[in-house]
Amino acid sequence: MELSHARAIVTGGASGLGAATVRHFRDCGAQVLILDLDEKGAETAAETGAGYLRTDVTDEESVASAISKAVETMGGVDICVNCAGIAIGERTLGREGPHRLDSFRRTIEINLIGSFNVLRLATVQMIRNQREENGVIINTASIAAFDGQKGQAAYAASKAGIAGMTLPLARDLAGQGIRVCAIAPGIFSTPMLRGLPQEVQDSLATEVTFPKRLGDPAEYARMAAFIVESGYLNGEVMRLDGALRMR
Repeated sequence: MELSHARAIVTGGASGLGAATVRHFRDCGAQVLILDLDEKGAETAAETGAGYLRTDVTDEESVASAISKAVETMGGVDICVNCAGIAIGERTLGREGPHRLDSFRRTIEINLIGSFNVLRLATVQMIRNQREENGVIINTASIAAFDGQKGQAAYAASKAGIAGMTLPLARDLAGQGIRVCAIAPGIFSTPMLRGLPQEVQDSLATEVTFPKRLGDPAEYARMAAFIVESGYLNGEVMRLDGALRMR
């Protein structure tokens, strides 16, 4: 699929990996609509020439309304990139007691169920394109899906779910001409990480095999673009981590 002629929705596009994807896709000529609860999405939209709709990815009506608006404003949907997500740090049994069930449930709800909610509704519009290739779906996993650390039970479970559903989704949607892939980023310089002290960021960077630095969100965006334009890529979860293996 040619990105220059594509129409994309990007969840979590207000900041971080999502915002980088919005910028790169717009630079390549694609139409883009940001779906995010963060009002900063309006700033990113104004900066890039994208559209923005305040959207709760966990809410069926909110997403259905946003996708209808995407069709109205862009004429259809070709690409769905899911970057919306949260990360919490909480041990299964900590000093204050067992892991809170509500925080575990919320992480799964946003990261995993939210991604599935958006993509399943996006496919309804994609099949209306009536082409050999009707759409591309890119979900965001994490190396935590494979190398989860202490305090990451909820986050790792949500991202392992993203990785685990990639191939079944690709198989489910093959007959409709829709490809599905996932990107599993390592340690990236996102707003959440940039909020840490510089010495902590430097320490994290030394753990990366090569290059010894944090990932640039623009690198995630370029990989997303590569997936869109590489028609033989399907059903794959790709690590983007500088060969980092967490222990």
